[in-house]
Amino acid sequence: MPIAVKLDDLLHDRRMTLTELADRVGMTLANLSILKTGKARAIRFSTLDAICEALGCQPGDILCFEPEPAARERPATAGKRSANR
Repeated sequence: MPIAVKLDDLLHDRRMTLTELADRVGMTLANLSILKTGKARAIRFSTLDAICEALGCQPGDILCFEPEPAARERPATAGKRSANR
């Protein structure tokens, strides 16, 4: 997924544990862990707001766009049929 979560870096910079953030935000440790590891598929704005307030940061400090490398293109002749058929 091209959206990366940098929550671990912010926690380290602020010398805060995930457990402490969970207590401040009112989320379960399990749900924050899913977000931190990048396995979350969505995040509510209210959750993002609470995390930003607790960490004193902006949403862009937590989330960043990292485009996936482009898939290799097939050679031009790979999909063409032979004209002698």
